[in-house]
Amino acid sequence: MTEETESLVLEILKRLQSEFALMREDMRGMRAEMTALKQHMDGRLHDHELTQDSDVASIKLRLDRIERRLDLTD
Repeated sequence: MTEETESLVLEILKRLQSEFALMREDMRGMRAEMTALKQHMDGRLHDHELTQDSDVASIKLRLDRIERRLDLTD
């Protein structure tokens, strides 16, 4: 290779290296955002599950009371 060609290849490689460094930084940021999103979704799902459990417990209590009033208990 001539010196001019080597210099051109070196410049291209330097530019690619710089672009890859920027992409790595972007990926780190995206990874952090995804982690935060997963944690948020886990929390929301857990809250929803707790609400459902509470609703089911409330319905069971009401059903027990209705069965007692109607003398339907075993």
